Amino acid sequence: MIYGGHVLLWGLVVGIQVGMVYELFNCAQNMRTEKSLPGFRFLQWYFCGVATFFVHGRFVNNNLWVEISSDKRLARLFSVSLKHHVMISYLLYTAGFVVFVALLKKGKYVYQFGQYAWTHMILLVVLTQSSFFVANIFEGIWWFLMPTLLVICNDIMAYISGFFFGRTPLTALSPKNTWEGFIGAFFSTMFISFFLASYLAQFKWMTCPRTDLTIRGWLDCEVNPVYEKTTYQVEALLEEFPASLAAFILKVFPSQTVSVAPIQLHALVLSMFASSIAPFGGFFASGFKRAFNIKDFGDTIPGHGGIMDRFDCQVVIAVFANIYYNTYVKASVVTLASLLTSVEGLAPELKVEFYKAMGNILEGEGLIK
Repeated sequence: MIYGGHVLLWGLVVGIQVGMVYELFNCAQNMRTEKSLPGFRFLQWYFCGVATFFVHGRFVNNNLWVEISSDKRLARLFSVSLKHHVMISYLLYTAGFVVFVALLKKGKYVYQFGQYAWTHMILLVVLTQSSFFVANIFEGIWWFLMPTLLVICNDIMAYISGFFFGRTPLTALSPKNTWEGFIGAFFSTMFISFFLASYLAQFKWMTCPRTDLTIRGWLDCEVNPVYEKTTYQVEALLEEFPASLAAFILKVFPSQTVSVAPIQLHALVLSMFASSIAPFGGFFASGFKRAFNIKDFGDTIPGHGGIMDRFDCQVVIAVFANIYYNTYVKASVVTLASLLTSVEGLAPELKVEFYKAMGNILEGEGLIK
């Protein structure tokens, strides 16, 4: 799937989302009650479809303009739906709301409103948070794959550290987790992340953003300096350290220079979050399962439980990775997709003026005749 590229990974995320929603819908389902409410289960999936259309439509809106602008028929077909995506989403949701009210049945109000709230909570937690995975994918597969691998790595190292050294329970929500496993996994994940980040960053397929929805062709882009190694003077890096500590470090590591890519330092931050905060997504899920008196969310993955059992920590770090990237890493670069999106928002007469002005500029530069 990673080799297939950004669009296929997007499809994978949508499939995982549907699986997670299905498992959570089943947690609070009462088949006996719903037999007297025809169409109620369909309405839940209708709301799921509308939410999926809304949260993923923004990526289509930002990236599809590159493709449809090159074909008049595609432009005629999609331009209306792309320009009015938010309004269409709202009207679809409103239609579902009206149908829900029309289906309210005496004696079933508590169950129906409970399921209505349950549906919206699921969509908020699952669709909204995991949609950040898609945003990360299109900024560069590195920002999807690295956080995912860090959570997996932390889970494995917590098990290994806890197996050999675990003595002190970490939380009553998950008795098998220990402080020794938690701490061992923290430092192990940081160590692995430093080198894994550099390895993944050497491939443009991992670092280049995707600005369209094509599934063919190798990516090529100007490499962001954050992925390239830079040589630093060790003494300069230690200037802010206490003199005794700086002397000790220079004694242990006598090298005068160190070569490191900034992305390796960013990976350390991601690994700290994956090791200290993301596990609480798993603890939250454990508490949730105890509340509903269930062992697993489902049996989709034999020996592991449901899809939700595997992704309870992943949705937490996906949001953090996206916010961190946009706050500290992303450069302000004008892309063809963002430019077309901005032009599409202009008034019709301004679009014509822009077209004429760009034609004059390009002709003056000798790029067109």
